[in-house]
Amino acid sequence: MSDLLPSAGMAYQGADAQGFFGPYGGSFVPETVVPALQELTAAFEARDESFERELAGLLRDYVGRPTPLYRADNLAAAVGLGRVYLKREDLAHTGAHKINNTLGQCLLAKRMGKKRVIAETGAGQHGVATATTCALLGLECAVFMGVEDIRRQALNVYKMRLLGAEVVPVEEGGGTLADAVTAALRHWVERVEDTFYCIGSAVGPHPYPTMVRTFQSVIGEETIAQIAEKGIGRVDAVVACIGGGSNAIGTFYPFVVGVPQADRPLLVGAEAAGMGLDTDRTGASMTLGTPGVMHGFYSYLLQDDAGNPLEAYSISAGLDYPGVGPEHAYFKDEGIVRYEAVTDAEALAAFAQLTRLEGIIPAIESSHALALLPRLAAELGTEATVVVTVSGRGDKDIDIVREAGL
Repeated sequence: MSDLLPSAGMAYQGADAQGFFGPYGGSFVPETVVPALQELTAAFEARDESFERELAGLLRDYVGRPTPLYRADNLAAAVGLGRVYLKREDLAHTGAHKINNTLGQCLLAKRMGKKRVIAETGAGQHGVATATTCALLGLECAVFMGVEDIRRQALNVYKMRLLGAEVVPVEEGGGTLADAVTAALRHWVERVEDTFYCIGSAVGPHPYPTMVRTFQSVIGEETIAQIAEKGIGRVDAVVACIGGGSNAIGTFYPFVVGVPQADRPLLVGAEAAGMGLDTDRTGASMTLGTPGVMHGFYSYLLQDDAGNPLEAYSISAGLDYPGVGPEHAYFKDEGIVRYEAVTDAEALAAFAQLTRLEGIIPAIESSHALALLPRLAAELGTEATVVVTVSGRGDKDIDIVREAGL
């Protein structure tokens, strides 16, 4: 068993000094980028009380935190559970959890003296959050986005441009999230001196996975506090969707480090099965992937026999990434978190169910997590209590849902 695992004598420590979670993570980058990563690591580790006060104030007064923990009784009855609580990240400013991370990273960029911020985006929510934060902080912003995602997420593209960001189309590959990350990293290598790369998920070279998790952990920290405040008692399971894994790691990590193992709920990540695990139209890197290197880190990937990443697919533009954050890979191997795959059809059914029963329109990403509720009811019983992180709202997905015939 890994020395990083929680035990009676030692709490989970996260990544080591080289950014490895067990065998996963690290920093596999060109030498020209190493000084920029070292500079970023130093700035991240030098966060002081004034930084934390500024970030906390913005999360409270600008983002609207804490987001509610809402009891969805109509949904619970429909899926056969005792109680279902929704962690409403869809109510955060810009409509998703992404802004928790962009505020933290862009505050670091400003302290480092960077005037220009770049980002990648798939579903557009990280792009909108980055553009929003740059507008607030007076930073120049460019967002790399695959041409297929630009087509699917036209509303968010328009929002980014309204906010003053340049949207950079990426035509390589399938024109989706992985291609946008590749293009953004390539651009960053050329402009490391004056540009800060704000990565949107818990992926990339060290220190990004730890940094993103740190800024997103507000989700799980609030959830634990709200469970106590509401007198909910035992929670049987906590569920979040996972592509690269930022909302999921932000949800799960505080339970791993803050709740004794005997009292910890089952932690379940929902990834994209796409058209099915037996097809080549899938994004299920945890279920079907094997360890390899992509975008500067080592983790589970969908890859061919030569180690080249395969094109991932999901109806959700935010989950069609062929890899997963290295901390999630470690959690999978050690049995700390369970990961299950959800098809497009299951996610669309869950989208419709929450919309019609609770009047809440979730992102298709979040709908993957909601789709696990009937499975958990069959496993845990009709009296079980489950918390689901609704990572974002579904305004951006209305055209996709309409095209799907829902």
